[in-house]
Amino acid sequence: MTDANTKPTPGTANAQPKAPPSLKVRRLRWLALATGIFTALGAAYGVWWAKDLRYVQSTDDAYVSGNVVQITPQVSGTVVGIGADDTQFVKAGQTLVRLDQEDAKVALDQAEAQLARTVREVRNLFATSAQLQAAVRLREADFTSAQQDLERRAQLGRSGAVSAEELQHARDALKASQAALMSAQQQLNANRARVDGTTVADHPDVRNAAAAVRSAYLAYSRTQLPAPVSGFVARRSVQLGQRVSPGAPLMAVVPLDEVWVDANFKEPQLADIRFGQRVSLTADLYGRHVQYHGSVAGFGAGTGSAFALLPAQNATGNWIKVVQRIPVRIALDARELEQHPLQIGLSMKVEVNTGDRSGSTLPPLAGNSSAYSTDVFHGDDAVADTRVREIIASNDMGSTSAEAGPRAAFGGAPARLAASRQTSKPDPRAAIERSLQPATAAAGGHAF
Repeated sequence: MTDANTKPTPGTANAQPKAPPSLKVRRLRWLALATGIFTALGAAYGVWWAKDLRYVQSTDDAYVSGNVVQITPQVSGTVVGIGADDTQFVKAGQTLVRLDQEDAKVALDQAEAQLARTVREVRNLFATSAQLQAAVRLREADFTSAQQDLERRAQLGRSGAVSAEELQHARDALKASQAALMSAQQQLNANRARVDGTTVADHPDVRNAAAAVRSAYLAYSRTQLPAPVSGFVARRSVQLGQRVSPGAPLMAVVPLDEVWVDANFKEPQLADIRFGQRVSLTADLYGRHVQYHGSVAGFGAGTGSAFALLPAQNATGNWIKVVQRIPVRIALDARELEQHPLQIGLSMKVEVNTGDRSGSTLPPLAGNSSAYSTDVFHGDDAVADTRVREIIASNDMGSTSAEAGPRAAFGGAPARLAASRQTSKPDPRAAIERSLQPATAAAGGHAF
């Protein structure tokens, strides 16, 4: 035991434990640590906002849009076949609907027969022109013979070898030959007016009949309705046996490889959005782990309310200001669409990076080429033209050999008929007057 008055040694005093820090000190340390963490987070967020976030305009009022190609008939008919149903994929040119072809086939046969008949009638016109030209030459020879006969009789009449009655008969014969010649020339001119400057294939009657064949063939070919584009069939309403009329919607084809997004931004958000800016998108269908990339492709020409079925009448009644939205079209990456397809109407979340503001608020002016086109209907015209040429050629065969004789004898092919019309010919009446002037004086002053 130690005495109460005994003092502790220095070594004993140093061995005693230190008092723990107070609660206030610990709280200050944790507060300083939290303040530092939040300050660092705020600084990082400020840097992120200053660098990227302040340039981002986002909206979830965005939906997938695309072309809905309506399949409508161009002719009336009864549906006898349907080649595709909803949700099926079809290729461009594939037949979707077939109409009854019997009526169109009858009309086509009638048009082809009429074309063949017209070709033969026109061939007859060219042959008639050659025949009438030969008749004119014959009448010219008769007129020349009558004129010479009158001159001889007039010379004999001076010596009294020919009677006045015989001389009068010669004058009458000359008048008759003149009238026959003029009649033949008028018939030739009338027939030439129908064939001048044309060939069998270019004759107006043949071209009119050929147009009727093309129209009938187009009506016949339009009994089959092809798919204008490749895509998925939607909204099929046509049924077998249904009587359809031109313009009635039968089904639709949606090309899902050409969809886009219409993002409806508010008016204040559009101030910094420009054509060509980069866009990031996510779809509710796939979630945020699938991200699409695109660019601003254009702006709507007006707000949604301006093109509504019943536009707002802001000049009447009580007015309440409502922030308007303008649709902005977003073009998507085709490769990303192929990996993760999108259907029309799906919801999207859109974020536009407006950091690059060098573009304009309107896209560049479009060129002359059309944005959409199809060539599935172009083959009908070519087939119809080929069929018309075949009909004309088959009904014009032999015209060259059959008409070679008279055409070679009287001026050649129909093209020469037009040229011969421009050739100047002597007027028969003037020739008669010239030939009868001396004969009239010798016969004692008798005149026509």
